[in-house]
Amino acid sequence: MSIGTQIDRLRKDVPEGMEIVAVSKFHPDTDIREAYEAGQRVFGENRVQELTEKQEKLPKDIRWHFIGSLQRNKVKYIAPFIDMIHSLDSARLLCEIEKQAAANDRIIPCLLQIHIAEEETKSGFSPDECLRFLDKGEWKDCRHVQLSGVMGMATYTDDEKQVRKEFRNLKALFDRVKTAHFAEDPAFKELSMGMSGDYPLAIEEGSTMIRVGTFIFGERP
Repeated sequence: MSIGTQIDRLRKDVPEGMEIVAVSKFHPDTDIREAYEAGQRVFGENRVQELTEKQEKLPKDIRWHFIGSLQRNKVKYIAPFIDMIHSLDSARLLCEIEKQAAANDRIIPCLLQIHIAEEETKSGFSPDECLRFLDKGEWKDCRHVQLSGVMGMATYTDDEKQVRKEFRNLKALFDRVKTAHFAEDPAFKELSMGMSGDYPLAIEEGSTMIRVGTFIFGERP
């Protein structure tokens, strides 16, 4: 099936208003253009060099999301244009994003990455670390960073019960954080969870944003 057909299938399959991030990492510009022509505008990349090269060549109304682990020394390359960073996982990274956003006179939306999976390869704050980070309050001084929600990836497993439990735990953390710190902030609204293999479960458990690559583009080259 074509990329455009897959995007149409996905749109019909998810609730209205669901943010779909088309994970285009490792896929060529031609694939991204095909998705763009089907109306897709939000794309996710996880390597800074690949992202900056694509951003220069592809349509300027694309909203680029950075979805991978972000090194502090690379923030400056994406700060001028990035629409959202999904992987804020430390106070030091927050400070660097604030610095580079200020240098570009921008406010950069970010998601707090939470480690919910039973896999060591996944990064992010533990739930307790996230709560301590927010309680400390230093983020309130970062006027050029907009904390917009949380993101997490479930364990890569066929055990539906485990995946659902991890998504449910992330939703509970989101609700707790929203009530404690962002009750009056409408911008803190994103619960980013769910990928090609598990997005239906994520949606059932309250996801507002899914990151889908293989379903749209097929297996990575």
